[in-house]
Amino acid sequence: MFLEALGSALLGLALAWAAAHRLPDRLPARRTVLLTGALGAVFGALVTHGALGPGHFLATLTGAVAVAAVLLSLLVRPAGRRLRRSSPAAY
Repeated sequence: MFLEALGSALLGLALAWAAAHRLPDRLPARRTVLLTGALGAVFGALVTHGALGPGHFLATLTGAVAVAAVLLSLLVRPAGRRLRRSSPAAY
């Protein structure tokens, strides 16, 4: 389990670094992105390991990367600063 946790944390950091490098203007501070990627991957590995049991190393890492990617996608802000409204606000 230790190697799964370490491997998932490294994969989460790599995914978060790639996201921060690719979308620096649409993500919050780099520290937040890296921490979210690493912790999300460790949490994903824990959940996947608990669901599948021991002996599924690659599946556990795949689940870890999937959870990290989902959490990182929640940090992405819209490209434009203006908020669009479907109808004008009534006062």
